[in-house]
Amino acid sequence: MKTLYEETIGSERIYEGRVINLRRDTARLQNGAEVTREVIEHPGGVSVAAFLGDDLLMVRQFRYAPKKVLLEIPAGKLNYGEDPLDCGKRELEEETGYQADEFISLGKMLPTCAYDEEVIHLYLAKGLHKTHQHLDDDEFLDVEPMNFEKLVDMVLANEIEDAKTQVIILKLKLLRDAGRI
Repeated sequence: MKTLYEETIGSERIYEGRVINLRRDTARLQNGAEVTREVIEHPGGVSVAAFLGDDLLMVRQFRYAPKKVLLEIPAGKLNYGEDPLDCGKRELEEETGYQADEFISLGKMLPTCAYDEEVIHLYLAKGLHKTHQHLDDDEFLDVEPMNFEKLVDMVLANEIEDAKTQVIILKLKLLRDAGRI
């Protein structure tokens, strides 16, 4: 198997924002050719699957970019340097009003690896207990517990469009069916 690589030989920040930054890199390919790569810098995020019995806590919220309300697993953006588990605990309580006794890592995913550095860390939260929801000032969402098997069917029917939600639901389905969680 041959070694695949691209070497960064130059980098220029072309936009700095509140959530993302954008840079233009010059890279050398393995054949010596130089190419331009545009990269979105993002601190990453966390997505937390939390069961209440056979129901999974879901949130509905308007997403500006696609201009529609999406059904999603509770999730949030990491602060630069923040521990993903700490972020997951914070986001679960902020969005749903629940804390959990245990968090199990389900790995991570690269949602748009062709041009974005974002990594989303996936967790399963167990042993939920009610506290109170405390959304950010610019955050509006509805919490909706939904039957897990119905959610699996919704993913397969393309009724759930959010990638992180699709991945975590299908991972959980496979892990549950294998008796691993």
